[in-house]
Amino acid sequence: MAEHGRAFAPTTVAGPTTGGVLLAYEVARQLGIRGIFCETDQHGGRSFQRGFKLQPGEKVMVVDDIVTTGGSLVDTIEAVIKAGGEPVCVSAIADRTGGKVTFGDVPFLPATEVVMQSYAADECPLCKQGVPLKVT
Repeated sequence: MAEHGRAFAPTTVAGPTTGGVLLAYEVARQLGIRGIFCETDQHGGRSFQRGFKLQPGEKVMVVDDIVTTGGSLVDTIEAVIKAGGEPVCVSAIADRTGGKVTFGDVPFLPATEVVMQSYAADECPLCKQGVPLKVT
């Protein structure tokens, strides 16, 4: 992930809570730059809080752990733009979308892709069979 980002010369790495917080700091550490995170705000999106700020035009790499819909990354990209930064690339540990997710003109490189079937609750074959959800 850090090598992917290095080519875009970011000065900051940002991730969404909760999966992107540790990644933002570790990828930033490997790049020798600052790592920050954004949180869900009162408007239902994400914003930088706790004193995190971006300089106008600051180049930001956006990272997350697992991409299922891309919503957290989209919200983080929007938070970067709203804070005055410029999202230059996106990376994640795993892309579960089968390569279907895109982030406009912002290049995306997942470390790996994972093919995993997902179902809405009313479409789940095991739910239809009455198989209970077991949480261990």
